[in-house]
Amino acid sequence: MLSRAARPALRAAASAPTRAATAGHNGAAGYATLREIEGRLKSIRNIEKITNTMKIVASTKLTRAQRSMTESRKYGQTSNEVFESAETAPAEAADDAKKKLVIICSSDKGLCGGIHSSMSRKIRALFANEPPFDLVILGDKCKAQLQRTNATNIQLTIAGIGKDVPSFADAQAIADQIVMLPTEYTEVKILYNKFVNAQTYEPTFIQAFSEDAIAQSPNISAFEVEDEVLANLREYSLANSLYWALAEGHACEQSARRNAMDNASKNAGDMIGKYQILYNRTRQAVITGELVEIITGATASEDM
Repeated sequence: MLSRAARPALRAAASAPTRAATAGHNGAAGYATLREIEGRLKSIRNIEKITNTMKIVASTKLTRAQRSMTESRKYGQTSNEVFESAETAPAEAADDAKKKLVIICSSDKGLCGGIHSSMSRKIRALFANEPPFDLVILGDKCKAQLQRTNATNIQLTIAGIGKDVPSFADAQAIADQIVMLPTEYTEVKILYNKFVNAQTYEPTFIQAFSEDAIAQSPNISAFEVEDEVLANLREYSLANSLYWALAEGHACEQSARRNAMDNASKNAGDMIGKYQILYNRTRQAVITGELVEIITGATASEDM
C-alpha cells in the first residue's frame, strides 16, 4: 500500500498526460485558426491591390472622359440653341396618336455604384405615372434591369457602350439605327447621367425633336432650312444630343468607378487592420498556451 506522502505524486503523474493532451489539442486548434486568419489576410490584401489598381485606371480614364465631355457639350448646346431660337416644341397630336420614345444611355460595365440603377428607377417611375412608351437602351446594364419588367416596351438595344470614350461617329451610328425604327414618334427624350461634380450625378432628360416638330417650329424660317434638309437636320441634332449624353454619362461612370474602388480599398484596409489585430491576439494566445503546457509539464515532473 502506498504511503499518504506518495499518493499526491501518483495523482499528479496520472493527470499530467490528460493536461498535456488537452493543451496539445488547444494548440493545434490555435494553429489552425492562425492559418485561417493568414489565408483571409492574404485574400483581402490581394483584393486591396486589385481595387487600388482599378482606382488608378479609372482616375486616368476620367481625365480623358472629362475632356470628351467638355467637347461634347458644345455639340449638344449648339443644337439646343438652334431649337430654342426656332421655338421648337414636341409635335402636336391627338392623345391616341401620340408616340413617345425614351433613349437610355447606360453602358456595358459595372463596378460604378448605382448610376445605372438610378436611371432604371427613373424609368419605372415614369411607367407608373404616364401612359406606356417605347424604349431604346444603350448598354447592357439598364437592359438587364429593365428587361425583367418592361421587355415589351423595348424596341432596340445596342451593346458595346462604355468600352472607350464615345465619339461623334459612335453617336451618329446609333442615331442611324434609331431613325430606322418603323414608328414615327411625336416625342423623343434621351435619359443620361448628368455630371454635376466628382461625387454627384443626376439622371437627366434631353429633349430630341421629330422632323414634323422641327418643320412646325414658329421661327425655323429664320434659318432658311430647305424641306429636303429637315430629315438630315433631325438626324444630325439627334446625333449631337446622343454624343453629349454618352460622353457625359461616360465621365459619370469613370468618376463613380473611381469613387467605388476608393471606398473598396479603404474598406479592405480596415478589414486588414482588424484581422491583423485578431491574428496577433490569437498568436499570443497560442504562445501563452504552449508556455502553460511547458510549465505544467515541468511542475508535474517535479512533483513525481
